[in-house]
Amino acid sequence: MATRPDENVWLIEEQEFSIGELAQLSGLSESEVRELVDYGAITPVRHDAPQWIFKGDCLVTVRAAGRLRASFELEPHALALVIALLDRVRSLEAELGGMRARMPR
Repeated sequence: MATRPDENVWLIEEQEFSIGELAQLSGLSESEVRELVDYGAITPVRHDAPQWIFKGDCLVTVRAAGRLRASFELEPHALALVIALLDRVRSLEAELGGMRARMPR
């Protein structure tokens, strides 16, 4: 899978990526991806496995981290914090949307 960080990738939820593939697809280095794991921004399928494998949704997160790092020159710990905050905002927006859908008009 040889693509650049700016190329589109068809993503299915069951798809899995190695740490090298995530690095290549995001523009981050493998060490930066490892730091995102250390800071809890992404989680491998099995943390104790010799070779980490990541689910497809991690690609979205790591690509966002790559764009944020490039745009704002953020360090990995700051990237992890921003990613966590963005995930929380998405979660709250989804919850709010669900509540609005249940309200009578």
